[in-house]
Amino acid sequence: MDIATIIGLVVSFGLMIFGMVAGDAGFAAINYFIDVQSALITFGGALGCLFASFPIPDFVAGIKAIGLVFKTPSWDVVGIIKQIIDLSNVARKEGLLALEESANSIEEPFMKKGIMLIVDGTDPELVRGILEAELINIDSRHQGRIGFWKQLGAMGPAWGMIGTLIGLVLMLMNMDPDKIGPNMAIALITTYYGSVLANWISAPVAFKLGILNDEEVQVKEIMIEGLLSIQAGENPRVIEEKLKSFLAPGMREGITEGGE
Repeated sequence: MDIATIIGLVVSFGLMIFGMVAGDAGFAAINYFIDVQSALITFGGALGCLFASFPIPDFVAGIKAIGLVFKTPSWDVVGIIKQIIDLSNVARKEGLLALEESANSIEEPFMKKGIMLIVDGTDPELVRGILEAELINIDSRHQGRIGFWKQLGAMGPAWGMIGTLIGLVLMLMNMDPDKIGPNMAIALITTYYGSVLANWISAPVAFKLGILNDEEVQVKEIMIEGLLSIQAGENPRVIEEKLKSFLAPGMREGITEGGE
């Protein structure tokens, strides 16, 4: 569970509540911000547009993607580089065919697939092409989920403004001086709901999904470069230095020297 995401959402929501109740009305002011009709226009309209924009499977997958932002990323980049260096030592001492036995203990499907391609004697350019094609498709699927939440973030304020305009039209059609203030407040609530949908939910989810995608793409690029270097028969120390270039300087010290 990613505690930072939970803390960020809870703190930002708490500050919104604080802004509502800090005035003279106290907690009773929360009722001013609750309007079912405004919520239906804003949230229902935004989701309806998304439903029209995406195929049903993509719509469902986009909704489910919100669960990913609460999970702690499981990629151990340093551990993966160490694993690749160990594989390079095995290949250097026993040959590429010896990697088949090592592949049985690897759980990551992408790396395991690359190793088996190498063991089967596949041409290096074909190995790169197959792995990069899979990586491109992984990134494409992820970008679809990210685009879903970006689109929701764009639709929220738009439908909030539509709700506000509807409220203003209804208010102007019935100009009762005693009700102008309350009616104006209700009209503005839809804009508030749209801003909350965009800035409290959609923007953080889209940004976090983008970070998770970048991390996975980087890890798989490391795998591709490492496996192709093993297939080319490069020295484990050279492979280590090559893969270290993907890491921040502070992370490089945790990698054991490949030539040892």
